[in-house]
Amino acid sequence: MDITQLILDEHAQQRSLFAQIDSIDAKDTEALSALWTRLKNLLDAHAEAEERFFYPRLMKIGTGGNDADSAAEETEDAIEDHNDIRDTGEAVDKHPVGSDAWFEAVGACNKANSDHLAEEERQGLTDFRKHATLEERHELGVRFAAFEANHLNGVKVVDKDPEAYVKEHAPG
Repeated sequence: MDITQLILDEHAQQRSLFAQIDSIDAKDTEALSALWTRLKNLLDAHAEAEERFFYPRLMKIGTGGNDADSAAEETEDAIEDHNDIRDTGEAVDKHPVGSDAWFEAVGACNKANSDHLAEEERQGLTDFRKHATLEERHELGVRFAAFEANHLNGVKVVDKDPEAYVKEHAPG
């Protein structure tokens, strides 16, 4: 088991669920609601698991992957992105399922998430793979997977202060 592979696998799952929602007729509100609930719970639990297990360790061992100047930059950007994903995800539930406004809100969440996934895959995951041992990747993967298994129905949605998060997890 490897935390970086678990994260990548869930990114694929998130992309797939957004695509599935896009392919369902607006009148099938039961299916839309079911898929959105699953996706929203996954997005929220995934972000929380990354913030508990992945990013604190990245802050200690990372140096900046690809176009990121540092692990702190990668992490601060990720926390900001997670807040945006949480906020756009919460906005979906303010509209009737299947309405034009609901699909627009899902699209905004998809955009926020897609932008984040691309950056995280290019920066944080690359940085982590270069600096974490296989044993550490396994240990964190087990903790990540167990956390998510215990939170299949999502987690409490709470935005975090990106600067405070980085300061709290900075090495030293």
